[in-house]
Amino acid sequence: MLNRRITSHRELEVYARSFDAAMAIFDASRMFPNEERYSLTDQIRRSSRSVSANVAEAWRKRRYEAAFVSKLSDAEAEAAETQVWIEFAVRCQYLPAAEGRRLYRPYNDILRTLVGMIHHSKSWLIPAKKK
Repeated sequence: MLNRRITSHRELEVYARSFDAAMAIFDASRMFPNEERYSLTDQIRRSSRSVSANVAEAWRKRRYEAAFVSKLSDAEAEAAETQVWIEFAVRCQYLPAAEGRRLYRPYNDILRTLVGMIHHSKSWLIPAKKK
């Protein structure tokens, strides 16, 4: 296993997976009915995009454990919210069940990774400079 230093949030696997998952949701939600434009479509797009945004913010807040964990927790909540909106889209028959499962599954891995990062937050922090 290659042990290299990550220098940007873009290099985090969880960021890349959440970004790709959000883009898949964007593509799928294009077919939602117009009457959902300002409700389900907007909500699912916002929550899915927010996962990546919160991961990026967490990465920049690694100097302070509480701030880092808080942003990761926000990302975790947004990922779970996205799964709820996917369930609604399937139940409302805007997505076939198989497509819903395809969109839902990546969020299980994203959530698992975020929880792991939260539980091992100290290993992600920027060490304080010694005086």
